[in-house]
Amino acid sequence: MNKLLILATAATLTACTSVDSQVAVNSLQNSANAVAVSQQAEVNQWYSQGQAAVAQRANIPLNTNKAKNVILFIADGMGISTITATRIYDGQSRGETGEENSLSFEIFPNLALVKTYNTDAQVPDSAGTASAMNTGVKTGIGVISQAADQDNDCYGPSIDFPKTIAEIAEAKGLATGVVSTASITHATPAAVYAHSPTRDWEADANVPADKRALGCQDIAQQLIQFSTGDGIDVALGGGKRYFYTIDDDGGKREDGRDLVEEWQQKYTDGAFVTNAEELSQATKTNDKLLGLFSSKHMAFEADRSATQEPSLTEMTSSAIDVLSRNKDGYFLMVESGRVDHAHHATNAYRALTDAQEFSRAVQAAVETVNLDETLILVTADHSHVFTIAGYPERGNPILGFVAWSDGGSREYTNAADGKPYTTLGYHNGPNATTDGRKEVTEGEVLNDNYLQETAIEMSSETHSGEDVALFAVGPWSHLVNGVIEQNEIFHIIDHAMGLTK
Repeated sequence: MNKLLILATAATLTACTSVDSQVAVNSLQNSANAVAVSQQAEVNQWYSQGQAAVAQRANIPLNTNKAKNVILFIADGMGISTITATRIYDGQSRGETGEENSLSFEIFPNLALVKTYNTDAQVPDSAGTASAMNTGVKTGIGVISQAADQDNDCYGPSIDFPKTIAEIAEAKGLATGVVSTASITHATPAAVYAHSPTRDWEADANVPADKRALGCQDIAQQLIQFSTGDGIDVALGGGKRYFYTIDDDGGKREDGRDLVEEWQQKYTDGAFVTNAEELSQATKTNDKLLGLFSSKHMAFEADRSATQEPSLTEMTSSAIDVLSRNKDGYFLMVESGRVDHAHHATNAYRALTDAQEFSRAVQAAVETVNLDETLILVTADHSHVFTIAGYPERGNPILGFVAWSDGGSREYTNAADGKPYTTLGYHNGPNATTDGRKEVTEGEVLNDNYLQETAIEMSSETHSGEDVALFAVGPWSHLVNGVIEQNEIFHIIDHAMGLTK
């Protein structure tokens, strides 16, 4: 009850002389006192929390050790609004209100905002953004680890493409790894090890015949034939079809090559794995791992079969276990690729559950590595047109309708058409409201398969051009601050590891 209302009622009842009235007055006064004490306790709690947080940050020492290892975590499409919604969803999945929750990486001591535009695009794609992070050079939309003026060239020994972190690390004897819940040949993981004028060249069948005649290599081929150092040590993800001939079940290759067999011949002491159990066993004894767990992209975390596909956390832990055997250190890129895909479909539930699993993978890494010698960076390649709006009360179900409790009952906040609306929505995509909004129940919007409403009809929701966050902990993580260009991430890694010195 409102404190002012309690006191006013008590004052009115004081005029009554009956014993019952006096008891009521005492009861109401006690209630008012209890509310006042509760409110003061809440004030003290927030005040103390704020003081403690600042004191903790003030005492964080700068770590200027050389980074032996670097792990770059990228959640594809995880903009600020996705982080906020995932934070709340994560807390609510444990029965909390959610807003006060923190994801694993949100407690990292250093943070920057990252400008994501490509050299030719105000709103970027994953290829150009991942390439900026891996090469230190911004490039065009759809381009894989090539400079902007090289986007008509294809991979070959005579082309001087900017070196990726993995290439530089391998040349220095470090171990390297790439993990993704998308196809391992998809844009973000491809930028780790490949150079291509277009992200679409995942198999040779995707490369135009005239380009193949010039010796252009597809992305899957470049992974298997990665020749710097002793090659990529760990590659785990989806995309099996890009490594097999069209004659095989679902294969996409026209050259008749079996790239998995070629990899096995190249690394006779390595292990090729196709499910979670095989990965668990191979991690214990092998220093080279190739894991292809699905024909194309791996399943969303909410739909994943634990016996068939490992989780992002399991793949991350396996990669760290294997790469850590290199005494000189390692570079590992881990991508949660399907946050992006769920957003494109305007399915907020799967975007948030995949981002939640991403947070668990980061936590697993933090608990495994030595942060005195390991730099962990957590970011996104770009954001999405994903919004959190309305004025829902604290603790309102993040996937539900905007609502507020008034006098104990939860009331929806309706739009101008008299219908309730969800807290989460998208600027464009399928399920548009241009022809009027459908009548749906809260049970329907809380269904795992519900597609949030959009303002502009499109077959697929689009990226957005807003800045993304970069979180950092470990050696030289204090270099992560302010508003930075996306290609600076490469140079932070380079400085921390001393790669080009």
